[in-house]
Amino acid sequence: MSRSLKKGPVVDEKLLKKLSKLRVGDKTVVKTWSRWSQVTPQMVGFIIGVHNGKDHVSVSIVENMVGHKLGEFSPSRKFVRHGGKMQKEMETKKAETEAAASKATQAAPAPAAKK
Repeated sequence: MSRSLKKGPVVDEKLLKKLSKLRVGDKTVVKTWSRWSQVTPQMVGFIIGVHNGKDHVSVSIVENMVGHKLGEFSPSRKFVRHGGKMQKEMETKKAETEAAASKATQAAPAPAAKK
């Protein structure tokens, strides 16, 4: 844990103020740019829009998230696939095999139940 227990969690005061105006379970998305804020028990049940550098990602806060930072639930980096021609060929082969497998499962009759 990066912050001592005696200091308590770091939370943006503006975010807490916005959340105090809402009721738990309300479907309103509260937008925030403070990715560094930690999730507190008072935030459970709300939907928070965490900014990832481009847009706000809606995050529904649940009990398991308490103690984590908001930025952990809004990834700011997008993986762009590697390769080129070779990667494209591999992906088309994979798609063909998946399509063939799905056709095989649909074509196979379901086993009859024994009485």
